Amino acid sequence: MRILIAPNAFKNSLSASSAASAIEAGLLSSGLECVCEKFPVADGGDGTVSLLVEHFRGTREWTMVQDPLGRLVKASIGWIESNETAVIEMADASGLRLIPRQEYDPLHSSSFGTGQLIRLAIEKGAKKILLGIGGTATVDGGMGALVALGLNIYGAQHEEEGYTPSNYKNWRSIDASHLQRHSHLVILCDVKNYLLGEHGAAKIFAPQKGANADDIILLERALSRVRELVLDSTGRDMGNIERGGAAGGIAAAFSALINAELVNGIDYYLDKTNFDTSLARADLVITGEGKIDDQTMEGKAPFGVAIRAKQKNISVIGMGGQLGSPLSENLKDYFTRLITVNRPGESLAESMLHTEENLRQASEQLGRWLKDVHH
Repeated sequence: MRILIAPNAFKNSLSASSAASAIEAGLLSSGLECVCEKFPVADGGDGTVSLLVEHFRGTREWTMVQDPLGRLVKASIGWIESNETAVIEMADASGLRLIPRQEYDPLHSSSFGTGQLIRLAIEKGAKKILLGIGGTATVDGGMGALVALGLNIYGAQHEEEGYTPSNYKNWRSIDASHLQRHSHLVILCDVKNYLLGEHGAAKIFAPQKGANADDIILLERALSRVRELVLDSTGRDMGNIERGGAAGGIAAAFSALINAELVNGIDYYLDKTNFDTSLARADLVITGEGKIDDQTMEGKAPFGVAIRAKQKNISVIGMGGQLGSPLSENLKDYFTRLITVNRPGESLAESMLHTEENLRQASEQLGRWLKDVHH
């Protein structure tokens, strides 16, 4: 049996490459007769840069930028020389993983450091910039990053204003005339959400970044203000852009002000890495990530993998630290089987410490089950 192992990262606990190795180790220790091909995947979230740089034998350049709360942090740009492409992971500069949980504060966090990385890539002459935007701590409508690239935000007396969402009441106008634009900036999105409203950046994603009910209201107002300012300045409506709510609205802002191209991150990744060639050789596909639920179908990596496998009538097994409850019928249409790898009774914090071991054990059990089914 030829098995293609194509997991995403298990957020904040295990990289996609390590997850693939754990699954392979479990399958091989089960006694199942199989040939495994490891093909870790990414959808624009944590780990995307590492995988692309590895896949294309690129290099990384390190620099100091601002973290979400304005402190200095070491971050990298991936360089793929063959096509003069810079690969930037927003989480490297503006990620939740950079700050302790008790400091999560989207009202006072900004994407400025991400803008610094983009500016460096432009100055170095990158022909193309790929920006992966998962795992961020920010809901600033991209204002921080745009200010780093030369945008000016003015108050009532035409004085420069702060760019975190907490300053939104003072924002009266923006000037994008000095903005450093890039002719080919591609943003890898892992969600389809719009900027505002019930399914928008503040309502859906801000709670994961530390926002309480009152914060969500203020963040929604701040994003609405960004939309008004951009509409006045450019005539483009950030509120109408599909995927615009990704990463706290930076996707909408970059689309409206810099003409960035917003793409489905997992499809883009699978196309660029020739995933279909490996898929054609497989009898079974195993994918997974930290949590598989209805949100998975909004553009997350395991769903992108499952769609392609289904098109070729290849069975897909999904492995998640947690599974949504109840599981929707739509998910069951794409996955032959869904497995939760966390041990019963274990807290989420404990499970995240044991992801690698849990994944290996679950894969060993899966291998035994496959052996029985195929005998």
